[in-house]
Amino acid sequence: VMTLLLVMEALDSGGLSKEDMVTVSAHAASMGGSQVYLKEGETMSVDDLLKAVAVASGNDAAVAIAGECGGLEAFVQKMNDKAAALGLTNTHFDNPNGLPSDTHYTTARELAVTTAEALRDPVFRQIVSTQTYTVGERTLSNHNRLLSMYDGAIGVKTGYTRAANSTLVTYAAKDGMTLVC
Repeated sequence: VMTLLLVMEALDSGGLSKEDMVTVSAHAASMGGSQVYLKEGETMSVDDLLKAVAVASGNDAAVAIAGECGGLEAFVQKMNDKAAALGLTNTHFDNPNGLPSDTHYTTARELAVTTAEALRDPVFRQIVSTQTYTVGERTLSNHNRLLSMYDGAIGVKTGYTRAANSTLVTYAAKDGMTLVC
């Protein structure tokens, strides 16, 4: 969610365009966990990478797009700076994809705060509500079953690590009330 938020801010500021093409690095192509199986040297638009992160939880796409935003190390620093600016005292990032690391952590409350901030952007809201997306020969499917099971579910992100198990941050609107959970 923080990765998507920062990319949305870069798009809004004009520092990045949805049409910009990103060349996938060897590091991005070697990510484990959930991925869209990007290949080193492959090019993909920022827009397609955003959807790969949001819809398919593509760890490789998150690293590729972070590399385009000033480099991986600088991007992670921006993530931690944004967390501090949002008053998140129990959040620290080591990477843009959420894969486990000894000092990479957050809380449910602080993830909800980050999500509420990101939901201010209409492009973010549209992307995280996408159920399927096709880019080239890849068809990406959203793992958030609430999108099809709960009337009013708008989306956001699922996640899984061994340490955290299955996680979900979601946004729903019904009867005039909106909730981030």
